[in-house]
Amino acid sequence: MRTFRPLYIARDPVTRAPVGTNALSISEFGRAAATSYLLTRRSSRLVKVLAERGVSVLHAHFGVEGVHIAPTAKALGVPLVTTLHGFDVTIAKKELLASKKASWVNYVTWRTSLFETGAVFVCVSEYIRRRAIEWGYPAERCVVLPIGVDTDVIKPAPIVETPRIVHVARLVEVKGTTDLLRAFATVRRALPAAELVIVGDGPLREQLGALATQLGVAEAVRFLGAQPHAEVLAQVRAARVLCLPSATASNGAQEGLGMVLLEAAASGRPVVGTDHGGIPEAVVDGVNGYLVPERDPAALAERLLALLVDPELSERLGAAGRTMVERRYDLRTQTGKLESLYQDMS
Repeated sequence: MRTFRPLYIARDPVTRAPVGTNALSISEFGRAAATSYLLTRRSSRLVKVLAERGVSVLHAHFGVEGVHIAPTAKALGVPLVTTLHGFDVTIAKKELLASKKASWVNYVTWRTSLFETGAVFVCVSEYIRRRAIEWGYPAERCVVLPIGVDTDVIKPAPIVETPRIVHVARLVEVKGTTDLLRAFATVRRALPAAELVIVGDGPLREQLGALATQLGVAEAVRFLGAQPHAEVLAQVRAARVLCLPSATASNGAQEGLGMVLLEAAASGRPVVGTDHGGIPEAVVDGVNGYLVPERDPAALAERLLALLVDPELSERLGAAGRTMVERRYDLRTQTGKLESLYQDMS
């Protein structure tokens, strides 16, 4: 079987490439070249470099990047794989255009060229596949292949005694952090020892801090900001339950799957999420966690409390989550499927 050597390509400077890959940034070609690529989607220098390296398959993450790299794939005569993660098929086209962000405007304007050029569109969940087809992606080339979790690296840990909730997310509307804070205020009234740790940063950070103060729970909420992956996993293991109460954003954005849900499950932690986007594919209600309706802090508080006051329940649901990840989302299995897909095309 052919061995594939990944090359990570980005428009912006690369500060940290994915493990096991080499990195190439179009910004290395100079500002003029990077601007030209952003606006026209073409770079003769990029085509030359990739041809010299013998690239046989291009794989873009997010439809936006797929649109930009499509002319390069065509010039090289190689297949283009594009992974669709969430916002790229859930935000309304008019909202993308209204953003006036060049890459998003290009995505909407030139999307049909991606539909025509793309060999395969990898969807991270069944839900994202349905949305991709509604968005215009060709159904016959849309396949579901979630990104896997390294179950050899992420090991289950004993359930902790501290009634702590962890929330790992970029602090934006779609992640539902506002609903979580409101639910936590209810949790604290019933369980004064409860704690909430929020890992991540974003434009709502100041607003969320003010809300925690307004709700009277600021002393029990820790905002840790963005953290390295190892620290994120450590915070998950130090909590009783992980919560991701995503909700449809005002621009239509929705959750594709929620990798942190899978990592929490691999760590042996129960998860509480919303019946939203691809989350129900990672959280089976009553099996490895709980699902509640979007924007329902009362229901969220009820389910969080159930886990915080019952370590045995948390342990049982956490163990079921670990088993689910091993069977359905193991990284090596998922990577093998992706490599087989490459093999079939090259």
